[in-house]
Amino acid sequence: MSNSEPQWHKAVDIDALADGEVTVCPAGRKTVALTKLHGRYGAIDNRCPHQGGPLGQGTLENDKIRCPWHGFDFDPFTGAAAGGPDYDVATYPVEERADGVYVQIPQPAEHRRTVSDVLIETMSNWGVDTVFGMVGHSNLGIAEAMHRAESAGKLRFFGIRHEGAAAFAAAAYGKLTGRPAVCFGIAGPGSTNLLTGLYDARSDRAPVLAISGNVDSAVAGKGAFQDIDLLAAFADVTVYSAMVRAGSDHAELMTMALKHAILERGVGHLVLPDEVQVLASPDAAPSGPHGRMPDLRIAPPAAALEQARRLIASSTRPVIVVGAGARFDMPAVVALAEQLHAPVLTTFKAKGQISDAHPLACGVLGRSGTPVASWMMNKADLILVFGASFANHTGISPYKPTIQVDTDPMMLGRFRPVEVPLLGDVGVTAAALLDGVRRHAELVDQRGEVAERWSVWRAEKSRRVAKRPGGRVSAASVFAELARSIPVDAVLTVDVGNHAYSFGRYFETAEQSVLMSGYLGSIGFGYPAAMGAWAAAPDRKVVAVTGDGGFGQYLAEITTAVKYGMNITHILLNNGELAKISEEQRGAEYAVWQTSLHNPDFAAYARQCGAYGIRVTDAAELGPAIAQALQRPGPALVEILTDPSSH
Repeated sequence: MSNSEPQWHKAVDIDALADGEVTVCPAGRKTVALTKLHGRYGAIDNRCPHQGGPLGQGTLENDKIRCPWHGFDFDPFTGAAAGGPDYDVATYPVEERADGVYVQIPQPAEHRRTVSDVLIETMSNWGVDTVFGMVGHSNLGIAEAMHRAESAGKLRFFGIRHEGAAAFAAAAYGKLTGRPAVCFGIAGPGSTNLLTGLYDARSDRAPVLAISGNVDSAVAGKGAFQDIDLLAAFADVTVYSAMVRAGSDHAELMTMALKHAILERGVGHLVLPDEVQVLASPDAAPSGPHGRMPDLRIAPPAAALEQARRLIASSTRPVIVVGAGARFDMPAVVALAEQLHAPVLTTFKAKGQISDAHPLACGVLGRSGTPVASWMMNKADLILVFGASFANHTGISPYKPTIQVDTDPMMLGRFRPVEVPLLGDVGVTAAALLDGVRRHAELVDQRGEVAERWSVWRAEKSRRVAKRPGGRVSAASVFAELARSIPVDAVLTVDVGNHAYSFGRYFETAEQSVLMSGYLGSIGFGYPAAMGAWAAAPDRKVVAVTGDGGFGQYLAEITTAVKYGMNITHILLNNGELAKISEEQRGAEYAVWQTSLHNPDFAAYARQCGAYGIRVTDAAELGPAIAQALQRPGPALVEILTDPSSH
């Protein structure tokens, strides 16, 4: 764009300034210090050349503008500085018109491609197009590059209210899709606020890219404002973390961060000092994934595969346990299960990866699970584990012969030895096992037993649904109604708390995807995760299931959902306390202490934020309330008053 043809911009109404007043006025993309003095108007550049102080926020003393930061004086009409011509600032023509005071500003200079542009172009080449973050003073250069990419239709930016929500949203995006999204913050607290959500991504092996603005290199390490060692702070949570310096190969650093995040299923991180973000980089070529990514669909070694087949052939009652690592390979796993008549049990993180309507599905195994799954585990004489890591909450029996399949060799036999550790892609390995499977002559068809156990459990669930503990709605009622109401292809994001245990036991999945903070178990995950899920799958219904404790940590993010029209239905179980912790205190024979919560009317709060909100106090109201919320476009909240002892 040419610097010729300056344009006039209205700065203020004609009577907005009193004589002797100076103010800050936007004019196009510039900001000017506009002064009215002795009946005349003057406009000078708003930025003090000393350290960038806002001159329009200063005072008029002796007919001069005094910088509010360091006291430098400037003539409001000529821009002349008391410190000499080296500090003079630009002036702009002013016109008084009938409808206001106008300032003439030159057209912006043609954009010079920067280091930030190279980074964002490389990011786009890798297919990364979704950013959750907060723009601030030490990331403005990279933010401007994101703005240009957004204007070109190559990027979506969601401005959040707290950086922790950005990291949780990016983690949920990665869990649902297997692809990275970006979380973005400034130096110091803006980046450290990302850490909890990034630890969630690390613990659940979700790919995420984190980008941190940083202080100028000239003041780094000197204790400057918001100066902390971000490489040290992020060292434990990342699989790759690098400082982008003036002489770096900028495109390759972005490629390295993304390649590590994708292949190692973790957090890649880049730190950009303020001055590096805007360095000119007109000729640097962006990087990309071509020729850098291997085919990860590897088959297991032949000898180990044959050992597994022999073990399967000796089993009469095998069961299959699937973890979140099998999320994208379930058709091959289910085909093997059907051939072996093997019940399929899921870890809590893997809930929903097989429909509970399938005749071999047994629901969740472990502390958040169903008696169906635990019964079939106890009856098994062989366990085949796909993409799970034997965490202490999972409930996989340590006393039974086990075949474990994983793409990560460190996950194989992670906590105890297994009979056959199979290193390979879950889908490829399941298909290979099926291809050469040999069944025992007395292999039991366990489908009838699975159906019988479901019948017993569903009768018990119906009994619990009929109860009304404490005069409030039972958790069993909530999840029975949800199972009837939500679309079969919905995405559910589940927070941490008593409601999560109830969800694991009571909610029967169809083809829904379920996301949770699995191994980190971070309260507050649910609602930000729903924002990430919506960004990843805007055509699917997204349902956040939280307690009052978890939502209280990020309740301001409902305004983010309203701002961007996120179609999220929020089911909030409000029992007025951190009920899981109360249970644990009682279990340890401690006093119940400091677990009560002082809550607002969450439904009214949602309405004040511009969302739909409705409160439910009786089980008979559940169906209509949830149906109404699901039909509403944009964010909607159903607050259900539940009893702390109901789970």
